[in-house]
Amino acid sequence: MADQLESGPVEASGSSAPPRLLAPVVLLAVFVIPMGISGTAIALPQIATDLGNSPTLLQWVVNGFNVAFAVFGLVWGVASDRIGYRRTFRTGVVLVLGSVIVTALAPGLLVLDLARFLAGVGSAAVLTGATAMLSNAYTGAARGRVFAVFGTVIGLGLALGPTISGALISLISWRGVFVAHGVVLLIALAGSVLLPHVAHHSNPGRRFVDFSLLRNPAFLALCLVPVAGAIGFVTLLTYLPVALSGISSLSAGAAGLVMLPMTIPVLVGPVLASFLIARSSSISSMAIIYTALLSLVLGTSGMLLLAPDVALGWVVVPMVLVGFGFGLPLGLVDSEALATVPPHSTGTAAGVLNFIRIGSEALFVGLYAVALSWLIGRSIPDHELALATAAGTPGQAQAYAAAFHWVVGGLVVLVTITALVVGLLHRARVVAERGQVLIEAETVCAAACLPMAVTAEESGVR
Repeated sequence: MADQLESGPVEASGSSAPPRLLAPVVLLAVFVIPMGISGTAIALPQIATDLGNSPTLLQWVVNGFNVAFAVFGLVWGVASDRIGYRRTFRTGVVLVLGSVIVTALAPGLLVLDLARFLAGVGSAAVLTGATAMLSNAYTGAARGRVFAVFGTVIGLGLALGPTISGALISLISWRGVFVAHGVVLLIALAGSVLLPHVAHHSNPGRRFVDFSLLRNPAFLALCLVPVAGAIGFVTLLTYLPVALSGISSLSAGAAGLVMLPMTIPVLVGPVLASFLIARSSSISSMAIIYTALLSLVLGTSGMLLLAPDVALGWVVVPMVLVGFGFGLPLGLVDSEALATVPPHSTGTAAGVLNFIRIGSEALFVGLYAVALSWLIGRSIPDHELALATAAGTPGQAQAYAAAFHWVVGGLVVLVTITALVVGLLHRARVVAERGQVLIEAETVCAAACLPMAVTAEESGVR
């Protein structure tokens, strides 16, 4: 009976207004997810003090969540198209709440790592179900507005994650960070009983991991936009504070303040993009996306100005550009990508998009750290000193800056290539659509002209 209800008519369809609490409940749960990504690393020193300082196990407090989130984004994407988007969302919330309980009671790092892995599994379900519900429940201008807020909430969680987590650690403990996440999700779970049953079309024969949607050039192009953001923004969001310490000898607090020009545009960008598209018919979604990609290329290139003998004011504009490059398409990409696939595949599409988004972030953040450490190790023979320098310890500014410039140069190349591929795929889509229009026009013309030709032929015979 529950399955029949879940696959029945949607109360929040395009023909009727979605329930008022749909977006607030969904966005409340979504807010916690980016906080779990950006706000966990700041708790590692205190976790190490309480549970041990095993480097591998400590890394998997963060990596376990990211890997589980990326992989299970695919699983939940296809599963949600079978079991329903609301059920997927609620299952994810329950899983994350379970992980919070295990985290709060974790006696050691191994148990904590398992809890964080479970949190990643649940978070993937929350985001997949949330995206699919919003995509199906809203249409037209309302859809653009709700996804603009969706992007702002994700940006808010990413930007404020370290600050909020740091405050909670100071007031309570590192366990309090995850308990606070649980409290927010508990409220969302209570509100989820009011969520609508979004119609979906189950396809039992569908593969459980399905990348076939990537054959669609429009969908693939939109999936690559977050990859550019992962390369140009997320890597710098993660490691620029360390670079500011290693190159400019800034404290953690000062580095946090210097990061504001890069994080504030992430909050403003999604709403600004939605406003511009709604107010001007000449500004399309792709125009916003191209602007964002150009901002990423220019901003990442400008980060090469960061050096020991250069005033920090010179990198403010590049940081703003990088922030807008990531912030402008937030939410917009989700809305546009899901609009390019059939309604019965929105869950799968959301899973693939989230897998590519989170997977690319985990990949490039890891590659950044490995490349930087390797380059610093080549320039500093003392192994212990090289490790300390890579961690941001002041004293070897020139060595750190040289390695930083090589890595950032690589980021510029990768962002540029990704932007070009997005442009080529979009152009291929436009050409294909024009060709389809010509074929349809020729078909209509042929259908209209055929009776005339037959009549003329018949007249000639008579």
